[in-house]
Amino acid sequence: MEANTRTLPTDGSHTSSHQLRHMVDEIDSYLRSAADSGDQKFNAVRDRLSVQVSEMRAQLDELNQATLERVKRAAQQADQTVHSHPYSAMGVAAATGLLIGFLASRR
Repeated sequence: MEANTRTLPTDGSHTSSHQLRHMVDEIDSYLRSAADSGDQKFNAVRDRLSVQVSEMRAQLDELNQATLERVKRAAQQADQTVHSHPYSAMGVAAATGLLIGFLASRR
């Protein structure tokens, strides 16, 4: 298995987050306008709202899947690194434990 050291850009997650926030704002404005309007307008708003919610769910699913893939890839890379350098990994773990113990005892 080949280790992939390329990092994914965070712009995509930031853009998705911004789009989701924008959709929530639109839903809020649709609901406000629906509260002040009659039945025909409410049906139109409800239809637009259902489309927005469907898009939001799809984007959340994509974001969740991308995050899951990144976590799996990072875990695989960490596993490969530990297997290829076990003594270094033990040294780093011991040093980290000592540092945490030192900081905890100063409290």
